Amino acid sequence: MERENFGSKLGVLLAMAGSAVGLGNLWRFPYMVGVNGGAAFILVYIVFTVILCLPIFISEFVIGRRSQSNALGSFRKLAPGSKWSLVGILAVLTPMIILSYYSVVGGWSLRFFCSACTMDFTKDGTDLAGMFGLFASSVWGPIIFHTIFLGITAAIILAGVQKGIERFSKVMMPLLFILIILMAARTLTLPGAKEGLQWILKPNFSKVSLSMCAAALGQAFFSLSIGYGIILTYGSYVGKDVNIVSSAAKTTGMDMLFSLIACCAIMPAVFIFNVSPNAGPGLVFQTLPFIFSKMPLGNFVAVIFFATLVVAALTSAISLFEVGVAWLVEERKLSRKWATLWVFFFTWVVGIICSLSFGPLNGIKLFKMEIFSLLDYLSSNILMILGGLFFVVFVGWKMKKADVREEFTNSGALKGNNWLFAPVYFIIKWVAPIAVILIFISNFIK
Repeated sequence: MERENFGSKLGVLLAMAGSAVGLGNLWRFPYMVGVNGGAAFILVYIVFTVILCLPIFISEFVIGRRSQSNALGSFRKLAPGSKWSLVGILAVLTPMIILSYYSVVGGWSLRFFCSACTMDFTKDGTDLAGMFGLFASSVWGPIIFHTIFLGITAAIILAGVQKGIERFSKVMMPLLFILIILMAARTLTLPGAKEGLQWILKPNFSKVSLSMCAAALGQAFFSLSIGYGIILTYGSYVGKDVNIVSSAAKTTGMDMLFSLIACCAIMPAVFIFNVSPNAGPGLVFQTLPFIFSKMPLGNFVAVIFFATLVVAALTSAISLFEVGVAWLVEERKLSRKWATLWVFFFTWVVGIICSLSFGPLNGIKLFKMEIFSLLDYLSSNILMILGGLFFVVFVGWKMKKADVREEFTNSGALKGNNWLFAPVYFIIKWVAPIAVILIFISNFIK
């Protein structure tokens, strides 16, 4: 069976951007900014993204394109007979875990989009703010929407790399930026938006700590989709004529830009209506409905926002889904149809358990966390960071430097990348591993 590839350079860029831009930017980033003190967190996040995460992104991209194989097959192909295949197993397992709880949040997004289209947001804001808690803690509603969201994702994956992932990304990524810009424009024109904007733009460096740095790195990993095999898998579908460095830089830039616009769309409104910015994971679902109820044209803004949330969730969910499908198709020799069904079934079952952790299973806690929060912490603070560490160590220490340079410069065709190779390779080999290890250790320092 001939292996599928992306059909165009634009398709590569938008698919990569789609994997990065998602709920990590719209759902996770604003509440992480709120919990960690605003502009100081944003500044640390930007520094880590450019200095550490971009080289890690390039490393993962190099592994995928060099091997032209799935997350597990890449390490078997590039380091045959070694224990590096264990990293491949980690790179397959992590996206499956993330997709399980991510699709629950995707289901919430879908449910709130339906509500935004049908309800009157000018009603009592207290009822609207409490709607999330009632919905998330119920049994069947979240499971139904989790199933619908996962089913839509599976349908896109089933269509294949070009007809599914690439075609969807080409349509949805421009739409996603249009929607979030509309949302931000409405928020920033509200009276009193200046205070919220200042909170985003003026850093208070007393907020900087080891735990905040660890949270910023975890957010950068989560947002860019690095460290868990997505970029590796997508990179394996990329032709040898694509500039890896340029694609990685553009994807990183689009991801950061979207995160900042999302913050500008949400945080000023939070301050205008005297809502606590550190509301946590419920910020988007509990706080914003209340804000929309008080905002002129609130119904219109609510529809735009939750439409953006659903589209963002889908663009990232398909990239998570594809990692498992590629592994099953290439390593287990399943058809794409059966591979899609197996990934759907696994993530659907684990997702149901995550969903019920807000309701009937709320009393079950491991390491003082309910199941949903435990999987989020495990993925963002441990598995992704370990994956990113292993990727840069593999590229910097296991692969031949000449092979890395060949991918970096497209066999010497990209003359402009020659002078970039030495500093980026130095970061990959020395700076990134040491920095990631130190920040990873800080997760366990209280």
